[in-house]
This record gives sequence, C-alpha cells and structure tokens, in this order.
Amino acid sequence: MNHGQTVTESLHDHEIAQFEALKEQLRGFWRDFRLNPAMRHTSVIVPSLSVNQEELAKVPGAAYYEERLLFTLIRLKSPGARVIYLSSQPIHPDTIDYYLQLLVGVPASHAKRRLLLLCMQDASPRPLTEKILERPKVIERLQEWIGDPRRAYITCYNSTVLERRLAVKLGIPLNGADPDLLWLGTKSGSRKVFREAGVPLPDGFEDLRTEADVVKALIALRQHHPGLQRAVIKLNEGFSGEGNAVFRYPDPLPSDTKALLEAVHSALDRLDWSHAEETRVSFFRKFSEMGGIVEEYVVGADLKSPSAQLRTRPDGEVQIVSTHDQVLGSPTGQVYLGCRFPADEEYRPLIQEDAQEIGRVIARRGVIGRFGIDFIVFRGEHGGWKRCAVEINLRMGGTTPPFMALEFLTRGEFDQERGMYVSRGKQTFYSATDNLKSPAYRGLLAEDLFDILTQYGVRYDHGSETGVLFYMIGALSEFGKLGVVSIGDTREEADQLYMHTVAILDKETGADPTIGGHLHPLFVHGRPGLE
Repeated sequence: MNHGQTVTESLHDHEIAQFEALKEQLRGFWRDFRLNPAMRHTSVIVPSLSVNQEELAKVPGAAYYEERLLFTLIRLKSPGARVIYLSSQPIHPDTIDYYLQLLVGVPASHAKRRLLLLCMQDASPRPLTEKILERPKVIERLQEWIGDPRRAYITCYNSTVLERRLAVKLGIPLNGADPDLLWLGTKSGSRKVFREAGVPLPDGFEDLRTEADVVKALIALRQHHPGLQRAVIKLNEGFSGEGNAVFRYPDPLPSDTKALLEAVHSALDRLDWSHAEETRVSFFRKFSEMGGIVEEYVVGADLKSPSAQLRTRPDGEVQIVSTHDQVLGSPTGQVYLGCRFPADEEYRPLIQEDAQEIGRVIARRGVIGRFGIDFIVFRGEHGGWKRCAVEINLRMGGTTPPFMALEFLTRGEFDQERGMYVSRGKQTFYSATDNLKSPAYRGLLAEDLFDILTQYGVRYDHGSETGVLFYMIGALSEFGKLGVVSIGDTREEADQLYMHTVAILDKETGADPTIGGHLHPLFVHGRPGLE
C-alpha cells in the first residue's frame, strides 16, 4: 500500500466517523422539533439526481427534475423555518411565486423572506451535489447562511457518497439513507429484503454480473416454469423502468443443452428495450458494471402496478405515507409515466401490510428517510387478489412530488389505517404525471403557461380543496413537457380535471394528439385507464 492510498483511506474513515456523529445530531434535532414544531431551523434542499448519468440521459428534460422538490417549500408554513434551495440552473421567479402564493395560512412575502435560492449556473450533465462540492465559496456561503448546524439538515432526492461528503463539509446531518445501505435499494438487494420480510416476490435470480450469468438464469427460470414465455432483465441501478429489458423465449425451445444455450444466447439480440436507443452491447456493458437480476415476467388477469411510499424517522418509527396505482408505458410496459392516489381499496390493505413488513426490515438496517416499494397485483384462480413485491426505490420517486403537492395544498393528513388522505372530513383523490408532453408545447415560457391558466381559470381552489397544480415547469419550453397534479373529491373528478386541463393546453398550442411525441400518459384513447 502506498502513501497516497493510506491518506485516502484515512480521509474516508474520518468522513465516515463524522457522518456517524451527524446521525446522532439528527436524532437530537428530531426530538427537539417534535417537542417544538415552531423551533427556528434551516432546511437545505439539494435536489441532485445522483444516479447513473447514462441511465438518466434517457429521460427527456432530466435536468429539470431538480424542480420536483419545490414542494418542500411546504416547510415555510412553519414561521420558524428557513429554506435554502439549490439548483444547477436558475428557476424562473414566476414559478417560485406560483408555489409561494399557494401556501396555506402564510403570506407569500413572509415565506419569501425565509427562502434562499442558490444556483450553480452549471448546466453540465452531472449531479448537482458534485457541482456544489467543487465550489468552495458556495460551501462557505452555505455555512454562513445555515447558522447553528444543530438546527439544520439536508433533504435530497437520493443519497450517495456525494451527499454524505456534502453533509460532512457543512456539518449538518443528511435526512436520508446512509450511502453504505444503498445496496438495499438495488434490484438484487430488494429481492433479499423481500425474502427477509417474508413477502411474495417473482421467481428469479439476483447478484448476476455477466451475460453468461443471465443466460444461465434464463434457462433455470424456464426450467422452474416450463410454460414461461417472457422474463425481465434489470440493471441493479436502473430507475423508472428505464433499465429494464424484456426477454422472449424462443419457440420451440431446444432440449439439447448445447443447442439450448445457443438459442437463449442468440435470443438476447431480440430483447425488447424500454428505451429505443438501448443496444445489447451498451446494456450488458452497464450490466457488468452494476450487476442485475433476471426474474419472471409476471402475468395475470386484471394486472396492476401499485406502489407504497414509506418514511423511516430518525427515531426508528416506520410510517406508510401513501399508496398509488402507477401508470406504466413504453414498448416493454415497464416505464413509470404517472399515478393515481390512493391505490384501489380492494388490494390496498394487502400491499400496505407487505410494505409495513418490508419497512421494518429497512428500519432495522438503519435507513432514514423516504422510500418506495413497487408491487404487481393480479387476480388469482378464484378471483381474489394476489401480489408480489418487485423493487425498492431507496429515494424519492415519481409518486413523491404529487403527494407532497397534496400536503402542500391542503390541511389534511394520511390515515394510515384506512389508507386514505382526509382533509376537512372528506377523502381526497388525485391523478398525476410528470410526463405530460407534446411537440406543440415547446416554446411555451412559464409566463405563457400562467397566462393560459389565468385565462381559463385553471387553478387550485383552497375553498373546495380541488383543482390543478403544475410542476417541473422549467422543462416546458425546451422539451414541451411538464408535471400535473389534479385533485378532486372523487377519482372521476380528479380525472376529469386532468382531461379538461390537457384539452385547454392542446387548444391553446394547436397540439395534435395523433402526432408522434404527444403523450397524455394517464389515458388510453382519451379515457382514464391504467396502461
């Protein structure tokens, strides 16, 4: 071992020790805050997408996903709260005003005085946290603004070694998972957690590394299920379904061992990709770098894709935050497009029960923060619902922003026992997507969007606690894409509000739904439905 390695390891050990101390600092902060919610404190929001950048590049407008955490401005409802929101690129001031004027019970001017926006002026395709760390003056400025580090914490989209390093440099805790525990949220780690929790999961194999591993797993899976027609190959660190490929078994499948190996190996040339630009070479290069799994492609009558969102508190408490029915699309049917809240009441108790068991395992491992669990449910032989857990997202996900919007706009709370959100004595529903897009929407500035909304009265009404809210507005002009949350007193009202809003945008931009690239992801042929 040379001197450089020794120094590097020493610095790493020092960082780990400091990070461990900050965990205790977070527990102390949490105890104090629960006793006094009006306590003065600072929330540092770092919406960095610290994920595999090659996979992230598949998502149009990914740079503007940093705006999805603007709903954390809900924290400004507390008069003792200050928020520091960091971003790679400037956020339009009209967008900030749009959120602040919707805060319940807080004058927008009062909230604005307690909000600090800090932009890195760096559009390069790298994680925001990396950009912050390479700017010492930004670190100094943040430390000055934060003040007492015992009364501050970091919130992030996902936590990696980058976020751990930033927490240590700032001397404030990270309200998120310890990076050493991130393996629990990989596709392989998820399957291990499901087994430990005792919940059903698809048959399959994890901790695979090579193309040869995949071929052997595919053959073994077919031997377990002779009638299996398809299997799913997943990158360990893929997200939103973009890292998945669907394998179709050759028909007929040879019985001779050598011929069988050759047939399965050759069929890898015909994988169904979630992203059009993926290739066998690029996919298995990434597979060798991050590993992955092979599992059965689950089929069944009335198949749905619900999810559960949970939060583990610094004191170890596990809470179910919400459930959703997810809308999936792409050629493989694996990519997240949108959601409806809450999940169907027929199978909601089943996934909540399983989610609670999985949450207990995650909490015992020491995970702190929000995370999601994806399921598949379908009708069994006798009509009852069967389910299996398919993956853990140890981070905020696509269903996080819309639920944060609900909390942002209303005075209600999630009733964990009944699995519903209740405000003013009534149940609340919403439909949401961050994938509403059309080529005709390109060129619309934030000002144009707000002009259209004002002209047609498209808004959220605090009196009825129903209406529409937009997010990820920065992606509109360049990519013709934005997020929408439509909130109603019934599922039907939420869907109707969504359809009405889309119809207005289409009318004002001359959008033609028949043109390629036009996507209304919550609807099939203009009618509500899960794809």
